[in-house]
Amino acid sequence: MADGRHSVTIRLELENLKSSISMKTLSVRQPWAWLIVAGLKDIENRTWTTTYRGALLIHAAVTLDAMTEIERRFQVAIDHDALQFGGIIGRVELLDIVSSSHSRWFTGPYGWVLSQPQHLPFRHVRGQLGLFEVPD
Repeated sequence: MADGRHSVTIRLELENLKSSISMKTLSVRQPWAWLIVAGLKDIENRTWTTTYRGALLIHAAVTLDAMTEIERRFQVAIDHDALQFGGIIGRVELLDIVSSSHSRWFTGPYGWVLSQPQHLPFRHVRGQLGLFEVPD
């Protein structure tokens, strides 16, 4: 005869499992983060590399780089009203990391090759340096 304790235990174990599932995340300054998630920027430049490949959340940092210069240099129109700061804005697939590329976005020394950009509902998350884990 079930006394309810088993269902509570199973429910708690499921909650613990859900909270332990996380995704790799990369914090990127705006408007670069927006350009990545919008599918305009296919390479993210870093001074470091990783062996990780796969799904990657894009975190929009609280810092804003010089948008007018970026728009002029790369001949892109940035939707200034769409920029969000301090949270997850999308996801991509990290396919590879290269030391040279024909992409106009590559400046090196390492180019993180990105694909399949998707917007996600904004979720406030504090950014961190390097790759970091965010609960899914």
